[in-house]
Amino acid sequence: MSERPARPPWSEFKSALDGAGFHPSRRLGQNFLLDENIARAIVADAGIVEGDRVLEIGPGLGFLSVHLAHVGARLACIEVDTRLAPIAAEFLASYPDAQVILADALAGKHKLGPELLAQVPAEGDWHLVANLPYSISGPVLALIAQLPNPPRSLTVLVQTEVAGRLAAEGGSATFGPLSVAVQLAYRMRSGRRVSPEAFTPRPKVESRLAHGELRSPLLPHGARLEVRDLAASLLQRRRQVLRRVLGDHLGDREISYTVLEQAGLDPGLRVGQVTLEGWEALARGINPALGIPEGPTT
Repeated sequence: MSERPARPPWSEFKSALDGAGFHPSRRLGQNFLLDENIARAIVADAGIVEGDRVLEIGPGLGFLSVHLAHVGARLACIEVDTRLAPIAAEFLASYPDAQVILADALAGKHKLGPELLAQVPAEGDWHLVANLPYSISGPVLALIAQLPNPPRSLTVLVQTEVAGRLAAEGGSATFGPLSVAVQLAYRMRSGRRVSPEAFTPRPKVESRLAHGELRSPLLPHGARLEVRDLAASLLQRRRQVLRRVLGDHLGDREISYTVLEQAGLDPGLRVGQVTLEGWEALARGINPALGIPEGPTT
């Protein structure tokens, strides 16, 4: 691969932004990753190679996108800001396999946008690599992990606190609905730290990469949704005793004891102490037809 052409100076992008009347939006979580070494490292950490199908959410001005495009990724970038999208598209114009799509990644809090979904193949491998806008990182990742054909890998730059929740150990204080939703599909780990100085404007929090590799075998789509919804419902009362919360959820205390016995879980556990495997076992006990196998996936 030849050396990537030098990026024009920030002053040129700044002039284009000023001409478009642009001011970074805290609501949209707009922080541009200026550090070229970090952008290059993200692509290397993601393991993206020529021909890989990649989705990027929130490309901004394309500073990470251009590194993905340069290694030969078939790249689709979803950008919500009408002022940023044309600047990014112009910056990526020399890469025919890269496109910038003006659209919102979300169609409400609990649904991905149709333009994003149009870029998701019904089958076959694809990857998510992104400096995710802070304001949507949790909802987007939870929804993407529950797709019928989720990405083969995730490499996302998020707030350090979110990275911790994504990779939280089952049953820990930081293990919650987001952890369950994503870990049902992925083996998650935290990656390199990125300081606020790498961005403009500088965020008030530190960022960290989060990496996910798709589990194998992957639970059936319907089973992942059932486990996710069960955990999200019961974890609203995470400090309470599991037998009581499950009994209220099922509307029958006696049945809850039977389910807990089948799941091999101590009825005296607090809801927040249930691990990922525990949530799968509970869902299997409630509805054996879900097809959730016994034993952990890899």
